[in-house]
Amino acid sequence: MATTFDFSSDWVVPMGVEASPPVRSDGPRPSVSRRAAAAAGLLAAAAALALVVVGLLDSPLRLGLALIALCVALMAAWTALVNRGTRRVLAAVVAVVGLVGLVALFDLRSIVRLGLVVGLVLVSAAAARFALAHDLAPAASDSRKVGAAQHGVLLMNPWSGGGKVERFDLEAEARRRGVTPIVLRRGDDLRALAEQAVDAGADVIGMAGGDGSQALVADVARRHDLPFVCVPAGTRNHFALDLGLDRADVAAALAAYGDAVERRIDLATIGDRVFVNNASMGVYATVVQSDAYRNAKLATTAQLLPDLLGPSAPPFDLRFHGPGGESGISADMVLVSNDVYRLESMSGFGTRARIDDGVLGVVTVAVDRARDLPALISAEATGRISRFPGYHEWTTSEFIVDSGQPLVDVGVDGEALQLPPPLRFRSLPGALRVRTPLDAPGASPAALRPAGPWRTATALVRVVGGSPGR
Repeated sequence: MATTFDFSSDWVVPMGVEASPPVRSDGPRPSVSRRAAAAAGLLAAAAALALVVVGLLDSPLRLGLALIALCVALMAAWTALVNRGTRRVLAAVVAVVGLVGLVALFDLRSIVRLGLVVGLVLVSAAAARFALAHDLAPAASDSRKVGAAQHGVLLMNPWSGGGKVERFDLEAEARRRGVTPIVLRRGDDLRALAEQAVDAGADVIGMAGGDGSQALVADVARRHDLPFVCVPAGTRNHFALDLGLDRADVAAALAAYGDAVERRIDLATIGDRVFVNNASMGVYATVVQSDAYRNAKLATTAQLLPDLLGPSAPPFDLRFHGPGGESGISADMVLVSNDVYRLESMSGFGTRARIDDGVLGVVTVAVDRARDLPALISAEATGRISRFPGYHEWTTSEFIVDSGQPLVDVGVDGEALQLPPPLRFRSLPGALRVRTPLDAPGASPAALRPAGPWRTATALVRVVGGSPGR
């Protein structure tokens, strides 16, 4: 299908946008409101801790029994997930009994106290986030302010994210800002459309869609050394999150076509395919291959786990070299990411503090079916998969995964693929010029979150005293 590009020379510059340089550790003193928020964060955390201590003093036996009931319920629930037939039914019954016992152990005062503790923790976290602002975010050394695009183009996937393109009226918003919108239709070749836009004179090209589409258009921008704009119109928008964009305000990302901040970030490849986030193999990649997964994630996972991690399940055939060059290593999950993630679960969900370190992050998880399942479900339930004994992580510039299978299930930026081994991964340092709005948050949650409660408390104390958090 032929596509005509009508570039408008009338450019509307967003009003009220002021440039702000990256915040560094030697930045300005925090404002009064940030100092007050830091104090509130510390006080709320102290109050939550005090309530927990009082609860321990009031009824240590009840608390201990509650913890035991919780552990029993968690382990039984995991046993039910990875088994079939009678074992699944019996384990499910035990899990329900454990939960009932947990509820029975709490009286009204305990429930009220628990609610207060949760509320104080949330208040403390919100206040700390506001107080620390971007003090803890590493400044991009090559970021610079750039002028408005002259011939900006935005490709749009109208089906992505449940129809966010239409919901946020992105086509009209783009035209209002002087950006040429190109809406995909059934049968269109996204890469071909992006290449046509470049041939027609686009000087900034962007994508409104999911992360798989973002990667494809970003690759076109990389090959032509053009600036790229990410508009978070997908379902999860992990790439936008790590770019420091506000995923809830989709149309706000269009401001990157005006006066903006430009910097270089990394991309990564699996074979000749570019990805912006990560590629997963093993448990999670196999689950998402199911046609039913997108519509019933929990039910599909429960149905497939017995065949993947149950006591009689065969190990995954994923072979690679370890961080020290060890050969013949295998794992139940392998995640290769464009720079390093702070992972929370085996699904690969998490964020990156930086996307310009020029490395691949490699995470592997190996599960001993007979010994490790309780520890695994505990790590998953608490969002601390990195504490699991079979968890290993390291960085490298290249990585190869081999297998005796003719095709390997791979989830690449959320898309389910089957690729022939060996799978060759490579980092492309500084490959992409990316533009973000001047007033965007500009840092990912991982960049804004200190590594541990002690660093958080220390940073808050510094802000209360009138110094930057770092």
